[in-house]
This record gives sequence, C-alpha cells and structure tokens, in this order.
Amino acid sequence: MASYDELMAQAKALMEQAEQARKNELAEVIADIRAKMKQYGITVEDLGGATRGRKPGKAKAPAKYRGPNGELWAGGPGRKPEWVRSVLASGKSIEDFRI
Repeated sequence: MASYDELMAQAKALMEQAEQARKNELAEVIADIRAKMKQYGITVEDLGGATRGRKPGKAKAPAKYRGPNGELWAGGPGRKPEWVRSVLASGKSIEDFRI
C-alpha cells in the first residue's frame, strides 16, 4: 500500500492534470455557449447574470458639495474630483462648498 506522502503527491499531480484539461477545454466551451446564445437570442440578463454598470436598486449618494461651476460631489471615499483637488490646493476649505 502507498504511503500518505505518495498518495498526496499523486493527488496533487492529478489535480494539476485536471486543471490543465479544464484550461484546454475552456475556450471551446465558451465559444459553444456564445454561439448558442447568439443562435437563440439569449442575453446575459436572461441567464440572471450581472450587467455592467450600477446595480438595480442601489441609489446614488446625494450630493454634499457644489463646486464653483455647479459640479456636484457626494464626498465619498476614493479619488476626489479635479475641482475638489483644485479648491484644496488653493488653500480653501471644502466646507465652504457644502450644500
């Protein structure tokens, strides 16, 4: 009977082979699915998949700041709009632009 280490090595080798077979077949499977979707006029939405863009039901955050030219910003995390960076660089406070 094989030892635990030998069996684990065999299992690892088989998993690597299975992953390589999956990768080899993947492009063909995707092409087949796309062809059938085109043939039957099926969309990603028909399959219940996610669409690009905003998720339905998720509301946009209300604006908290209005820029010098009427630009709006909610003040959330992430990169600040150019007008906010300009205001801050000029030494003004963003609170001066709070709605």
